[in-house]
Amino acid sequence: MSSIYATKSPCAPGFAITGPISSFTPPRSSEASVPIACTPGCSSTRMPSWAFTSSKRRDWRFAPIPFREDDLWNGYPEETNAPYGVAKKALLVQLQAYRQEYGFNGIYLLPVNLYGPEDNFDLETSHVIPAMIRKFIEARDSGEKSVVLWGDGSPTREFLYVEDAADGIVAAAEAYDKPEPVNLGRGEEVAISDLARTIAEKSGFHGEIVWDPSKPNGQPRRKLDVSRAAAEFAFRAGTSMEEGLEKTIRWYEAFRRTGS
Repeated sequence: MSSIYATKSPCAPGFAITGPISSFTPPRSSEASVPIACTPGCSSTRMPSWAFTSSKRRDWRFAPIPFREDDLWNGYPEETNAPYGVAKKALLVQLQAYRQEYGFNGIYLLPVNLYGPEDNFDLETSHVIPAMIRKFIEARDSGEKSVVLWGDGSPTREFLYVEDAADGIVAAAEAYDKPEPVNLGRGEEVAISDLARTIAEKSGFHGEIVWDPSKPNGQPRRKLDVSRAAAEFAFRAGTSMEEGLEKTIRWYEAFRRTGS
């Protein structure tokens, strides 16, 4: 075995608010066990490369934009994601400590919000893109005149198509061996209001989009500096948002028809 990939635990916006201790415990306990299992009695010459993916949802509320890896320790996480974010930061410290003491070949990657086929489309636990896709398609099919979305639409987010993320993780595991974390993303941000209009159009929904400002917006902006990934292991995302959204919508439409 040459590489181990440990992906982040799922933590949707609503769940981070309603289940803070649950969002803290799984990433801290289960993911932390991987380097522990690999290191006792292991020499660095036969240790596997270990790629851990964290989450950009733990970003600091008013972090500099674009977000650089060196800004990771500046301030406290955005309030709705604090338990999840602090747990993830602890794992970075653990990974660096295992590297220092055991020569453990572990890397720490920070992908932005991922999306794509086979995403979680459960409205209670999904992230923004699959939730919007499902809402707009169901509203289209039922003849609804409007769709209500959280917040006011003003925040910006960055998204990475799942196949691009997989390519980046594999490239990092094969070519990167340093303790510093690395961002994975497109380096582009989109306003949630613009994203909603695009998904509505591509889903065939022509009704009104209604924003509910009583619901939280979350962090005002998210955009990564992706220059380290490009310099260290030549990663650049190849899928545009338009193409990625079209592929994801097509998959979901097929899934609704066939259930598989």
